[in-house]
Amino acid sequence: MEKIALTKQERKDVEFLIEKFFSLLEIEGTFALEENDETLEVMMETKDTGIVIGYHGEVLESLQLILSLAVAKKIGRFIRVSIEVDGYKKNRTEYLHNLAMQVKEKALTEKKEQILSSLKSWERRIIHLYLQDDEEVVSESEGEGKERVLIIRPK
Repeated sequence: MEKIALTKQERKDVEFLIEKFFSLLEIEGTFALEENDETLEVMMETKDTGIVIGYHGEVLESLQLILSLAVAKKIGRFIRVSIEVDGYKKNRTEYLHNLAMQVKEKALTEKKEQILSSLKSWERRIIHLYLQDDEEVVSESEGEGKERVLIIRPK
């Protein structure tokens, strides 16, 4: 995976774009940008947490997609944008890691695949990454759109 490595001008443009984006949505708060290997993290603090996250993170997921597309249009290359608002994703990631371990144990105990449905794409991705080097189970996604599920099966 290619590193993001924003230039100073790209970073300035992206910061302006994000500021304007939230301003137009009338969402007040502060944010900081962090460049990870493959993701641009928007670390956000706001009193509008519920509005930004939405029901089960649906608004958050939409905002991330819109910002990713807007950033791509602005700088000429696609960069995945992830928004962390008041620790929501950090807490959700911990929950998903625990869930992955529970489902792994169940798959091994019952010696059959286990299916997790109703996960967002970023949540499936977290579990895939968490289990990618596991020697006992393999994870994969199947299906399309809202019907897409994550399957964990013994190797």
